[in-house]
Amino acid sequence: MQQTLRDSAATRWIALMLLALAMFCSYIFMDILSPIKDLMQATRGWDSTAFGTMEGSETFLNVFIFFLIFAGIILDKMGVRFTALLSGVVMLIGGLIKYYAISESFMGSGLEAWFNTHLNYIPLFDELGVSPFYQGMPASAKCAAVGFMIFGCGTEMAGITVSRGIVKWFKGRETAMAMGSEMALARLGVATCMIFSPFFAKLGGHVDVSRSVAFGVLLLCIALIMFIVYFFMDKKLDAQTGEAEEKDDPFKISDLGKILSSGGFWLVSLLCVLYYSAIFPFQKYATNMLQCNLTLTPGQGFWGTNSATIIQYIVMLAVAACAFAGNFSKSKKAQYILFTLAGLCLITYCYMGYQIGTAEKIFAVFPLLAVAITPMLGKYVDHYGKAASMLILGSLLLILCHLTFAFVLPLCKGSMIGGVIVSYLTILVLGASFSLVPAALWPSVPKLVDEKIIGSAYALIFWIQNIGLWLFPLLIGKVLDATNPELINAVNNGLITEAVASVSFNYTWPLVMLASLGVAAFIIGVILKVVDKKHHIGLEEPNIK
Repeated sequence: MQQTLRDSAATRWIALMLLALAMFCSYIFMDILSPIKDLMQATRGWDSTAFGTMEGSETFLNVFIFFLIFAGIILDKMGVRFTALLSGVVMLIGGLIKYYAISESFMGSGLEAWFNTHLNYIPLFDELGVSPFYQGMPASAKCAAVGFMIFGCGTEMAGITVSRGIVKWFKGRETAMAMGSEMALARLGVATCMIFSPFFAKLGGHVDVSRSVAFGVLLLCIALIMFIVYFFMDKKLDAQTGEAEEKDDPFKISDLGKILSSGGFWLVSLLCVLYYSAIFPFQKYATNMLQCNLTLTPGQGFWGTNSATIIQYIVMLAVAACAFAGNFSKSKKAQYILFTLAGLCLITYCYMGYQIGTAEKIFAVFPLLAVAITPMLGKYVDHYGKAASMLILGSLLLILCHLTFAFVLPLCKGSMIGGVIVSYLTILVLGASFSLVPAALWPSVPKLVDEKIIGSAYALIFWIQNIGLWLFPLLIGKVLDATNPELINAVNNGLITEAVASVSFNYTWPLVMLASLGVAAFIIGVILKVVDKKHHIGLEEPNIK
């Protein structure tokens, strides 16, 4: 029997690394402005409403123009290779537009004048209150929103394409491990973004926010190269097997009736949108929230140098590598050694973040515990079940974390050590709660709908999820401005600068709003557990019989 590329473990893991690195790069660009929200207000005049509206625009076309559904159709008709290349090109085009919008070249240009006088009113969307632009929105934010919309189409297309590619290369082999590895690497993009976006914006002592976006665009170029290399590997695989490209069943309108008639599907969909809406939009404001609530002293001497930042990033990679390797080690002794090393590296990482003394370095710890425990939780659900119970636990942790940020963290203002400790512990627990989603929620979907329409069910869940990812960045920004009128008035009256205002917000009400999402998720989780027990859906049963 002829050996193919996927019969070689090394080759199929190389294929996985190409796909995972592409998603890693896209995750970095997705949050590239999140750690420098204060700098965007200080240098480009973006208040919280403008920032939130621009950040929410990423999913606008996916939600309201149904591009997410079209992406699934493109994947079905054209296959993994073509769709991967297309998504890479679309992401890069969107990234370049966003870069130009934020660059100094845009300031004073004819295009800036055009954006100032146009897109202030969008028929129908304005009437519905869902327009991605508004009267008075800074021209640079409008243009950046256009680019971010295009990028959002590409990154969602890439997400479903990468999942399909992994199944193609690993079917009958280490599929779960491969998907977990891809997700873990992609999430490290969040930490990378938090560390390096401010690093490039402040490089050389001169603030230039466009450098951060340029860094992100460079990574999108790398993502496109990864997809190009994968294209040729995948083409060679098909030539060896003589198979046509494996494609999903297309999304059919007729499937909607079967899916929407499932009460369990609606409960899981609502849980999904509530979870993701309480996490991803929060990431976009988390650094600024810490800046407003912590008393931080920027590091002096070595701790204030670029070398400290780079070393801290290397330590972060060591945490992730040891924790992840420990999950897949068959030797108990090796597991203990690797997890111990991961713990020591995590403590070192946190100490370095404290010494460097900047909010983005503190929040960058967010994905590290998730990388360590996501495979553990997935393995537990596979062997012991309890998926519905895990979702309830995740909701409680979500509520606890956001209320801690809202009411406990402000009490620590003035105490750098106390504030940093509370921040680290809360951020790590929040990351852990987020791990429960891929471990418990996604594997539950096949138990709720017929196998023949599982692709359509996932497409619909992703669309519902994108509604929350569009709405809540915008809502957080609006609530932040509405509950801090004294700051807005002080800036308008020239009493304080934009730079001072950007780190003086009271985040209590936006955080209470996010905690309320956790309360709603908790209630739905309890209902889901009751429905599961009554109708014997099997959510509490192990996946492996």
